Amino acid sequence: MAGFEAIEAEGMDMEIDLSNLGTVNTMFAALFSKLGVPIKTTISANVLEEALNGTVTVRPLPIGTSVSGKVEKQNAHFFGVTISDEQAEAGIVVRVTSAAQSKFKLLYFEHDANGGYGLALQEDSEKAGKVTSAGMYFLHFQVYRMDSTVNALAMAKDPEAAFFKRLEGLQPCEVSELKAGTHIFAVYGDNFFKPASYTIEALCAKTYEDTTHKLQDIEAQILRKRNELRQFETEYRKALARFQEVTNRYSQEKQSVDELLKQRDSIHSSFTVTRTLATISGSGSGHFSNGSSSKLSGEDYKADSPSEDGSSDSKEKYSKRKWFNLNLKGSDKK
Repeated sequence: MAGFEAIEAEGMDMEIDLSNLGTVNTMFAALFSKLGVPIKTTISANVLEEALNGTVTVRPLPIGTSVSGKVEKQNAHFFGVTISDEQAEAGIVVRVTSAAQSKFKLLYFEHDANGGYGLALQEDSEKAGKVTSAGMYFLHFQVYRMDSTVNALAMAKDPEAAFFKRLEGLQPCEVSELKAGTHIFAVYGDNFFKPASYTIEALCAKTYEDTTHKLQDIEAQILRKRNELRQFETEYRKALARFQEVTNRYSQEKQSVDELLKQRDSIHSSFTVTRTLATISGSGSGHFSNGSSSKLSGEDYKADSPSEDGSSDSKEKYSKRKWFNLNLKGSDKK
């Protein structure tokens, strides 16, 4: 697949040939890369062809030195690193860094039978702190490179998967040692538009024995951690499912308890005299709550009772009327 469609290839297994994209699609590819989508690019066919034909310019890079420069996009600068038997036995490291965070590839070529150079290894630059870097370590033990494009799109959809798959991009390097002689390395410009600035250096591991042991130890730890994460992911998924289950149960139980207490409060509020008084006021005057009624009207009560002010005149009239009524009753009997 050529062109911009390759960017959307599932799993990012396809590599993009920038020379076939054109300006507009190159801008889109650069935008995707800026947003953090890892985009794998191919090496220009012209560069590989010139290397096979042996028509490239190779500059010397002595052990223990470094060279800085700028390489145009889709072009390469070639370097020859000559090592002795003693240096080969101790181990060799070739690293490239870019303080400008340029995108580049570190390439290793083997001598071809026809006198040219055939591509054997390549390392894409990765961001490491404030720089981008790539390195090859020929230290007589298995070292690993990190391929950040492994399951890149799938990880973007699931942040948790991004953590568990983080070490799955660890890939073993095919070459772990070099023989004495001159070996060809190259820095390939992988920026979308501008040249890539870089610094390349070649080191003998003899003066870095402690660092070499640390690297070997950390590689072993990372491999163990990758296996542990594979097992832990299964446990985590089960625990997460259980957590979601009990969380849903918690919400349901909380709602149920709130509803029961609400009903209980409603029942409690039914026990009140306010409701009885309302019934009394609605049944009319002169009636009691038990249904009985008074036999005396309001006027009779007023006639037979002393006035509220309790005056002596009222009491006297009441006494006389009462006495008079008694005499009348006595006369009737006679």
